[in-house]
Amino acid sequence: MRVLILHSHISPDAPPDEQDTMAQVASVKDALAARGHEGAAAAFQPDPFYLEALLRGAEADLVFNLVESVWGKGVYAPLAAQMLAGAGIAYTGSDASVMAASNDKLLSKRMMVAAGLPTPAWGEAPDWNGIGPSGQWIVKSVDEDASLGLDDGAVVTGRAQVLARAAQSAGLHGGKWFAESFVDGREFNVAVLEEDGKPFVLPIAEMHFEHWQADRPRIVGYAAKWDQAAPENYNTVRDFSWSKAEPALEAELTRLAVRCWNLFGCRGYARVDFRVDGEGKPYILELNVNPCLEPEAGFAAAAAKAGLSYDELIEHICSVAA
Repeated sequence: MRVLILHSHISPDAPPDEQDTMAQVASVKDALAARGHEGAAAAFQPDPFYLEALLRGAEADLVFNLVESVWGKGVYAPLAAQMLAGAGIAYTGSDASVMAASNDKLLSKRMMVAAGLPTPAWGEAPDWNGIGPSGQWIVKSVDEDASLGLDDGAVVTGRAQVLARAAQSAGLHGGKWFAESFVDGREFNVAVLEEDGKPFVLPIAEMHFEHWQADRPRIVGYAAKWDQAAPENYNTVRDFSWSKAEPALEAELTRLAVRCWNLFGCRGYARVDFRVDGEGKPYILELNVNPCLEPEAGFAAAAAKAGLSYDELIEHICSVAA
């Protein structure tokens, strides 16, 4: 195959979560070459004439879509998928409507609630209904991923702290913010891969918080994901062995992940993130339809546990492109 790897425009001084895109580009290109395919990379521009010329020049059989932001904002990422669909070329991953719905965390949660899927309670501006003077909440961006703005200070108690943190986060990062009930429990990442037109759940990883101070919230924040020198990074450890002792929980996470995939109409690959409370009840935190595909990241690790090498994973994702 001839594959065009389309990615976000990344400036040299971009933050680590954006720089990660170029690491994925290099890894995907190497994987394609290892499987005997030809890969070329280019930055996406939301210009139909540019895109038409790019596709014509690349003579690609399909596009590997790694566009995670446009104009520096994740909310505009679906533009790439929409324009590729309009150009009539096959591309990897979910379509624009799925990306738009999953990128908007509030819309996602409303869809889950309407479908009977468990997700933590939440409050949003301007009324912040449901948030009283007590209770633990985690303040999150409505439409940006990569754990933007998530650190220990994101977990707060009561309405006054929620409003203060949301205002602070909007001032620092822009955009809209909401508060989600903080599930103080275990965290699981469920990688899902399309196979024969259906969702196939890969081995499920639990995130362990090792050497964690007792008074610190157990969250996979920005530093844990992107700052390799931070203790949070090397003390959040992925574990696949838990499921042998808990087949019922594994079955429930699998069932809910498949329902989430089907509800949104995902294709190609996706990841569903869960928290499980002290009574063993799972809650869906979010659906990520463009999870990181670096060889050392969680999706590739789950694929490896299922017997797929990284090169095979990338080729498989290409094979189900539509």
